[in-house]
Amino acid sequence: MSKFGELINLEIPILLDFYGDWDDSSSAMHPVLRDVAAAIGDKGKVIKINVDKNNELKEALRVKGLPTLMIYKGGKMVWRQSGEQDANTLINLINDFI
Repeated sequence: MSKFGELINLEIPILLDFYGDWDDSSSAMHPVLRDVAAAIGDKGKVIKINVDKNNELKEALRVKGLPTLMIYKGGKMVWRQSGEQDANTLINLINDFI
C-alpha cells in the first residue's frame, strides 16, 4: 500500500482501473484504456489494478463492481465511477484535472 500512496500523490492525474480477468466488462475496457493512455501521454497515467492480486486495496477503497475507475491527483480522489466508460469521456475527464 505504500507504493499506492506514492503513486496517488503525484501532481498529474492518475486513472486507476480496478479490474478482474474473469470479468467481461473489465476485459472490454482494456483497449479503451490503451487509447486513453496514448492520448494523454505523459500528462497523466493509466494504472490497471487486478482486484484478485490486490484484495487489501480493493477492500480499503470499497470496490464492489467491476470495472471501477478512479482518478486521483495530488493524493485526493477527484472522480470515481463503476462500469464501462468510453475513451473520449475518460480523456476529457483527465484533461479537466491536468
